[in-house]
Amino acid sequence: MRQANREITQIQDILGVLARCEVCRVALGTGGAPYIVPMSFGHSYENGALTLYFHGAREGRKIALIGPGCAAGFEADCSVELIRRDEPCKYSMNYESIVGSGFIEPIDDPEERRLGLDCIMRHYGAVGEDYAYNEKSLALTAVLRLTASEFTGKRLMK
Repeated sequence: MRQANREITQIQDILGVLARCEVCRVALGTGGAPYIVPMSFGHSYENGALTLYFHGAREGRKIALIGPGCAAGFEADCSVELIRRDEPCKYSMNYESIVGSGFIEPIDDPEERRLGLDCIMRHYGAVGEDYAYNEKSLALTAVLRLTASEFTGKRLMK
């Protein structure tokens, strides 16, 4: 990281940033230009491993791009605020962000799909532990798991 003083080094602080983010952008390879899509998400951190969960339609461009061993990048940011200055090149931005990469795959196991959806529900403030998912909706919903192989956090708050 070019400016080490902006790096977030503690895992609890990184997880705190993720908890405040409302959208996570996922980048997938296309053989040409990357395809980047903003997604609703949830996350878990267990035994030193960060896992991100996403949901969406079972068909479409992102699903078509996700195959076995599919590498993906991700980015989430929050606390964004423009800092205006008298000189244009002196403008700055407050922010917190997490950037990383890993492997993304659809989840087929029904119980694990529910666990992924539970993470997403908790991320957006749903209360409780036992969410009643509509079976019809579940049948139409893809649940994706991104296992992060690397990630970094960065913050600038003036």
